[in-house]
Order: sequence, then C-alpha cells, then structure tokens
Amino acid sequence: MPFTKSNTKLIPLPSKGMVPDRDIERSPVLECINLGITLGGIKAVEDFNLTIGRTEIAGLIGPNGAGKTTVFNLLTKVYQPTTGTILLNGKDTHGMNTVQVNRAGIARTFQNIRLFKNLSVVDNVKVAMNNEMRYNMFSAILRLPNYRREEIAAHRRALKLLSIFDMQNIADVRAGSLPYGAQRRLEIVRALATNPSLLLLDEPAAGMNPSETAELMDSIRKVHEMFQIAIILIEHDMNLVMNICEGICVLNFGHIIAKGTPDDIQSNPAVIEAYLGRRK
Repeated sequence: MPFTKSNTKLIPLPSKGMVPDRDIERSPVLECINLGITLGGIKAVEDFNLTIGRTEIAGLIGPNGAGKTTVFNLLTKVYQPTTGTILLNGKDTHGMNTVQVNRAGIARTFQNIRLFKNLSVVDNVKVAMNNEMRYNMFSAILRLPNYRREEIAAHRRALKLLSIFDMQNIADVRAGSLPYGAQRRLEIVRALATNPSLLLLDEPAAGMNPSETAELMDSIRKVHEMFQIAIILIEHDMNLVMNICEGICVLNFGHIIAKGTPDDIQSNPAVIEAYLGRRK
C-alpha cells in the first residue's frame, strides 16, 4: 500500500534509530554510526547517526553549509569517512570506492546536473546499465548476436524507465537540449537504471517552478511505489519535504540537531532557531 501521512508511523529501534512501521520486520537499508569527516582541519560532519528503513522516504535538511551534501559524498565514497561506519544492506562499506558502493546499491543525483549532454536521452540511461552488460569488446566490435541481444534488451529497459516520467517519446533527443526540469528528471531515471536499493536525491527541485515541483513530487511517489526502494532527499523547498518525507533529519554545522516526523520538525525550537536565528 502506498504510504500517506495518515497510515505511516515511525517506530523506534533499539539502536535509537527510527523506521516506518511497515519496515520494522526488515533490516534497515542504511545505518550510519558515529559518521564523521575532517576537511582542512575542520570537522565538516561529526557524530552523524542515521537509520533508514528499507522503503522509507526521508529528508535531510538544514541551512546552507550545514554538511548535507558532504553526508551524501560520504555515503557514495566521494569522500572516505574519517570516523564511523556505514552499513548498506547490513554490509560495511569501509574501503569501497564510488563504483563499488553503486554496485552495492546506492545511486544518486547531484546539485549540479551531470548528464552526458551530447548523448541522446536514451543513451544517457543506457550508460548506467554498464554493470549489467554481458558482452565484451570483441563482441561489440564485430556486432555478434549476444551484443545485439544485450543492446536490444538495454534499449527496451531504458524506454520503460523513461516512461515513468513520460519521457519515452523524446528518447532520441540530445540530452543537453532538454529544458531544465526534464534534465533533472532524466538524471533520476539514470540513477534508477543502476537498480539501487537506496536513491539519494540532492536538491531535485532546485531551479524548478511550483508546477514542476508538484510534478516532481508525484514522480518521486511513483518511483517509490513502483520500485519499493528507500529514498533520501536533500531539499530546501519545505513544502516538498513536509509533504513527501516520512522521517526528517536536520543538520547544522555538521551536527544533527533534530530527527523526527514532519510535524515534530516543524515545531522543534532548535530547527526554528537554525533557520531563523535566535530571538532577541
């Protein structure tokens, strides 16, 4: 059953984390334990503890410079943690690089769109399926039958993924010529093509108008319902966060200052102070 605010409850775990009630019988998809990193002598993130349920939609919010994207970079091994542990599907990701952690189940988008702008829309999606291809360079050069079979299957799957965002009809359009909102959606489709168990969205609504943001919200819900995966999003649009996230974690100066439901977060004095400043 798709989640709504009326049928979802966060349940505390012995580890002091919280997951949606529907995920309580399953191991968390992600556990961050005392995670931290020092950059240039400054503790950019410190003592970061977070548990994400297997089908949870969670928000990571905070003022500019709070350390949100740094956390995403730690999870995807753009940065290696200075301290702490990351468990993905119960497996310690220590020593993994970005490729390995993607194969293990984490996919992400970026604040600044990173598409192959001179490739077609469908080819941008197929690039992400590289791990699934079962042919070698020799087969590709000679266009052997197994190469053709793999390419046809990849093309069909890419079109199916694009149809989630009603983009299948522009599959052959050059990615760089798409409107901004469509490029954002394409980046999400490409991330989904890697078969993640955890999808990280870094400011997916940045630069979108209210209509595009509403459409994005519906698309995220659709992705969640279809794939039954966990999603964490960094976002400054509080209307989007409060209407789509089940659990929210608030960062400020690299430290967690609050965790809870949207209702908890909206009334939390520490969160209000972080965003608006201390009342004189």
